Amino acid sequence: MNKKTYFITGGGTGGHIYPALAVADSLSLCEDTEKIFYVGNPNNLEASILKSRNYVFLPVDSSGMPRKATISLISWCFQMIYAWIKCCHYIAKYKPDVVFGTGGYVSAPVLFAALVMKVPFVLHDCDANPGLVTRKFAPYAKSVSVAFEVAKNKLKSENCYVNGNPIRNDFQTLTKEEARTSLGLSDKLTLCIMGGSQGAKSINEACVNILKTLVEENDIQVIFQTGKKNYEDVVSHLKSIYPEYEINRNIIIKPYFDNMTEVLKASDIAVSRAGSLSISELCACGIATIFIPYPYAAADHQRKNARYMVENGAGLYLEDSETNPQALLKKIKSISQDYVYMRKIQQNALNLAKYDGVAKIVEQICSC
Repeated sequence: MNKKTYFITGGGTGGHIYPALAVADSLSLCEDTEKIFYVGNPNNLEASILKSRNYVFLPVDSSGMPRKATISLISWCFQMIYAWIKCCHYIAKYKPDVVFGTGGYVSAPVLFAALVMKVPFVLHDCDANPGLVTRKFAPYAKSVSVAFEVAKNKLKSENCYVNGNPIRNDFQTLTKEEARTSLGLSDKLTLCIMGGSQGAKSINEACVNILKTLVEENDIQVIFQTGKKNYEDVVSHLKSIYPEYEINRNIIIKPYFDNMTEVLKASDIAVSRAGSLSISELCACGIATIFIPYPYAAADHQRKNARYMVENGAGLYLEDSETNPQALLKKIKSISQDYVYMRKIQQNALNLAKYDGVAKIVEQICSC
């Protein structure tokens, strides 16, 4: 059997990295897989995440294109040319059979090198509005995978498939009871607050001010991911207005949870940004979510993602600029105090869940 070598690329945010890793993990279990290399930026999140994985990391310095025609644009062009040359060198040295890219500027030089050197590549885009890299390379890809039906019509590809986002298998196997037991929580209504891996200041500030009301007056358990850079500020503020939180077993506050599967499976309601991977995982867990999209996301994709969920009855919407303690508490109560309404949103979210995204993408890659 001729064993295959794969290049996996995608980075900058968890929405690009974790789907890529889910596919890489599945490919590593295939009998005909020889080697898997991950191509990414050594200064980005993917480099730190890959340290705990068994994949060979191939570093490439790249960055997003400057918005204005200044001297920085010229510098960027030289950086990308060098990155492309380096990727051509990697391809010549390791001879991948297929390249798989999940988007972001990190993947651009890798995909361009694959195109020039005639190595087949497969793309996956996680957003309702596909990113620039996906749009530009889609016509040349062997196949393109998208998470949302609405994204399909925005790409020029004859082989475009709606697979959903690749998510880990334990989203299907872990039970709510097991997740709550592992986190030390009881069997009561549970709220997850998360602003992505980096956190979200507006969400954090609103939630800190209503935390006492949620747990003491509304009898809700709260799992609060603040983001690493915001953790100290959140804790400091919380100590000043609610010092008893430290002994309240209904509250878990951390800068970052390594196992978000446990957190989400334990939750009934969530307050979240609207990144596509987060949405896919929230749907897989059947969570009634209040989406607060990041207003400065590229191509406004988070707003589009959130509106797609609302249009399908699978979530509520709140603008970042309108996020304050009173508005957020009102939204949370509208769900938590109406069980029938909450269950309807949860079921609609479950109806949008796709659990076989990894298998379908791996099948597309292996068929190249």
